[in-house]
Formats: sequence, C-alpha cells, structure tokens
Amino acid sequence: MKITKMSVTALALAAAFAHAATPADLGASLTPLGGDKAGGNGVPDWKDENVTLPGWSYGKLRRDFFKYKDDKKSETIDASNVDKYASKLSAGQIALIKQIKGYKMDVYPSHRYCSAPDFVVDNTKKNTSAKLGADGWSLAEAVVPGIPFPLPKSGEEVMYNSKMRYRGVAQEWKSTITAVSPRKGGSEWIKAGSQQTMFFPWAAKGSVNLSTLPPVEYYTYFAYNSPTALAGQALSLTTFLNQPGGETFYYFPGQRRVRRMPSYAYDSPQIGMENQYTLDEPMVFNGTIDRFDWKLVGKKEMYVPYGSFGATDFKAKFEDVAGEEYIAENARRYELHRVWVVEATVKAGVRHLAPKRTFYVDEDSWNLVAADDYDAQGKLWKHREAYIIPVYETGSCDQAGFTQYNLAEGRYVFDLHSAGTGKDMAWEVDGKGNPRAKASFYSADNLRAISDR
Repeated sequence: MKITKMSVTALALAAAFAHAATPADLGASLTPLGGDKAGGNGVPDWKDENVTLPGWSYGKLRRDFFKYKDDKKSETIDASNVDKYASKLSAGQIALIKQIKGYKMDVYPSHRYCSAPDFVVDNTKKNTSAKLGADGWSLAEAVVPGIPFPLPKSGEEVMYNSKMRYRGVAQEWKSTITAVSPRKGGSEWIKAGSQQTMFFPWAAKGSVNLSTLPPVEYYTYFAYNSPTALAGQALSLTTFLNQPGGETFYYFPGQRRVRRMPSYAYDSPQIGMENQYTLDEPMVFNGTIDRFDWKLVGKKEMYVPYGSFGATDFKAKFEDVAGEEYIAENARRYELHRVWVVEATVKAGVRHLAPKRTFYVDEDSWNLVAADDYDAQGKLWKHREAYIIPVYETGSCDQAGFTQYNLAEGRYVFDLHSAGTGKDMAWEVDGKGNPRAKASFYSADNLRAISDR
C-alpha cells in the first residue's frame, strides 16, 4: 500500500501525542491501559461498559451473549470500492480483496470497551519503572499482571504490551483444528486436530515485580489426535522473556521418545504443515523478539476484526466457517479502530524468511490484530489477522482464533480457534486444581510420561 505524506504525518503526530502523556493521564484522558479515550473520524470515544448479556456460562455460544450481536453492517468493502478505503486498510487487506474473487469485508459500527480487571489496571498505573534489558530486547522489569509500557516509546515496548496483556493464567483449546487450505487446483486440506494449553505464570491475581519470577512469557503444550501422520505427536514449549528461541521438547510416537529441539523456533516450518506455517506466526506473532529491530511508526485508523465471534462457533460445521480460499465473511466482523503500527526489520547478520514485517496492535486491548510480511525481494507475501472478542471469564479482550493468508501461493492457515470442533475454548483466571497451570507440567519428563500412556 502506498503511504501518503499526509498519512505519515498523522502517524507521527499520534506518536508524539502518546509520548507527551504521563502516567497521571491513565484513566483520565487515556483509557486504563493507555489508549486515547477520545475518538474522532469514525472512531468512537472509549467507555467503560459491560458488553456481556446475562445468562452466559461455559458451553453456550459466546456470540449469543454479546451486547452488540444485533448490530447491522454499515458498509461492505470489496473489489468495487477498496481504493476508497485504502487509507484505512493494510497492504495485505487490500491485496486479499484484489486477488481473491469474492473476498469482502463487512464493516459494523465501532465500539470501544476493552479493558481489564481492577488489579491489572492498578498494576498498569504502577508501571513507571518497567524496563527492557541491557540487550535492548528482553523484558527486565514490570509490575505484573499489568501492561508494562502503557505510554510506549519504542516498537519493542508495544510488542511487550501485547505479549503481557491480561489473558488470565491459562487459555485452553479443548479441541482445535490447525487447518491449511488446499493447494491451488487441489481439494485436499490439512486438518490437524489437537488439544492445547497456554499457561502464563505471571498472571495470577495480585501484584508482583516480574524480576522476582522466572523469566517466562508462557508455557504451552499441544498434542495431535489427527490426522494419522501426526496423531500422537506432542510438544511442550517454554517461551522466555530473556532467552532467545525458547526451549522445545517434542514427542515422536514412532520413536517413543522425547527430543529436545533447540532450532525449532523463529521461522522454522511447523511439522506437517507443508511449509505454510512457521513457529513465529501463531497469534500474529509468537516467540522472542530478538531477531528484529522494531520501529514504532505511530497510530493509524484501520478496519480490524472486532467483536468477531465466528472462530468461536464450536457448534458450526467447520466448512461453514472455513471456505476453500478464505474465512466466510459472516464469520468475520470488522470495525474501525485505532492501532499502533510497528515495523520489524531483521537485524544485520541475521536471516529470516520474512525480513520485513508490519504489525498492527489495538490501542485499547494491546492485542495484535493484523500483520503483513514481505519476502526477501521486498514483495508482499503474507497477511495475518486475529479475531478479537471480549472474554467473559477474564474481563479483558483477547484473540479467538486467527488466519494467515499466503498471498503468493493462494493458501491460508486457520488456527487456535474452536470453529466446528464441538468444544469451546476456555480462559482460566485461577488455575487452582489444574495440573496444566504449573511449570512442572511442561518438563521433558512429564511430556514423556503423559505421551506414553
């Protein structure tokens, strides 16, 4: 997408405004987590409101209990009018509309309600001494659970705000399908069924200095149950806040052994995904940030998935949500919001399949909502988008599934969702009694023990 002089100026002014704010502005001119309360140009003012209708409990469809579920779309962006909206789209969004016949974006009235529980808000206000490490990329200190840098001054700080957003102590996919669409001209999908858990050891209710805890962003475990080629394989991974690459243990049922895989990180292709999906692509970005230089460009207004519950429809048929070339438009729901724009450029002397990337981060929730990747020739390659919803368990907003489109090959990945699985995803705010909410669960010995059963 061509960036005009006017749009660059707007981004710069937004960045300058954020830098002029002070912690005293949190909850005043700024939202409790650091967004600008005031709206403008189609973006509404932020307001503290409960968007959960009465009666929801786990096992009921989340969309049915969303305050704005009956909103009517206000406009549709498609190939006939995409140029009109180009300034509020990413390059990847424009490419999808222009390249894929029938692809469109249904736009709904915008609502800004994302926040966090009181203890997270309080910790965010305390985060005046949060800092990066001497290496320039690790997270050395913050009051948690809370947003480390509500007044960010660098791209690294914005990325850590996204990583350390409040999601409860654990998120579980009791059943999910990592799906890769067919090759052009083909009909055969990859549909890898699995269960998965992410555990955030710093997110228990309270207030603590990060430096007093093990330097772990999160632990994760997943185990495949289909297809036959992947069934029985399982992984346990630790992502650190100060160690490159993380620590990965992988169980191979054919060998009946656990292997440590030190190079299974960054842009390494995920096993069984036909080179369509790398280790640092889940959740729009995954893993440590040490291989890139991160430039904070500023803010822009952008149409992003918001209140988008399609990926949580566990009662639907998978095929009704995931079409041959893209996620069905009625499973995607876009609103106009302000996002932080961060450009990532691979560091000198380091190689990466996508040496240039642009990330878009929601100003209210700090969720990564979209990203565009460029290949070694500087050509637009991939676009990712995450489906943001209010999480009824946590009182915050989070991703509920995401999609990655390979613009060069015409294939896409759909992951970390519950669509068509029969079981909803879940967020835990306590973790007591859950063995997966303990660091010991993610050891090589435990992976071997539970996988050999």
